[in-house]
Amino acid sequence: MLIYHVATAADWVAAQEAGTYTTSTYGVSLAQEGFIHASREEQWPAVLERFYAEVIEPLVLLVIDTDRLDVPLVEEAPAPGVEETFPHLYGALDPASVVDVRPLGAE
Repeated sequence: MLIYHVATAADWVAAQEAGTYTTSTYGVSLAQEGFIHASREEQWPAVLERFYAEVIEPLVLLVIDTDRLDVPLVEEAPAPGVEETFPHLYGALDPASVVDVRPLGAE
């Protein structure tokens, strides 16, 4: 299965150099949030629009193969009372789990 994560290009470059990706969401680290936010294919465009509309630096879409993950993946609602679930990664993402990187550009 594939899941998706919107990242800044700079965070992705840093992750490749460090060998691990530890950004939960824009401006928030894995250590701060406790997990890395991800989306299914039909969810990421709305995530991009809702949470990244004001971001001016270059963005990329990380395409993650869940079969390559070495950390727990949990489907969870983002807030109490919300029925839709999202995939959350409970640990640092190994860049080897990323099978494609798509430039999203900045508007």
